[in-house]
Amino acid sequence: MKTFIPKEKDFDRKTYLLDATGKTLGRLATRVSSLLIGKHKTVFAQDQISGDQVIVINATKVHVTGNKIKQKVYNHFTGYRDGLRLYTYEELMAKDPEEIIIRAVSRMLPNNKMGRKMLTRLRVYAGAEHQQKSQKPIALDQ
Repeated sequence: MKTFIPKEKDFDRKTYLLDATGKTLGRLATRVSSLLIGKHKTVFAQDQISGDQVIVINATKVHVTGNKIKQKVYNHFTGYRDGLRLYTYEELMAKDPEEIIIRAVSRMLPNNKMGRKMLTRLRVYAGAEHQQKSQKPIALDQ
C-alpha cells in the first residue's frame, strides 16, 4: 500500500468569513490559524500549503480577558539605535486594530517560509465591510 501524497488539485480551497465581535482574541486566533494551516481538511499535508483564505471583520470589537487592556505590551523595533517602540493593547487598538489580530495569528503559524505564505491569505478589517465579496466567503460562527 502506497502513502497518499496530496497534489495541488486535491486541495479544495475556500474563503471563510469570521466576525470578531465579542470573541476572545486567543480563541479567535487559534481558529483562524487552524483554517490557514488546513488542519480541518482530510488531505492535510504538513509540507504543503493546504489551508484556506480567511477574512476577519470587526477587529475593533475583539475581546481580551483580565487586565490585558492595560498590561499587555507589544513591541516594535525600528532598526535604529534606541528604536524599540512599546505599545499597550489599548494604544495599539486605537492606532491599528487589525495589527492585533495579525500578530496573534502569525505567532500561531509555523516560523518559516510556509508560515509567511499562509499569513498572506489572512485579511483583517476593522469594520464590518470587506473587499472580498467576489470570493463568496462562507460565514463561520465560532
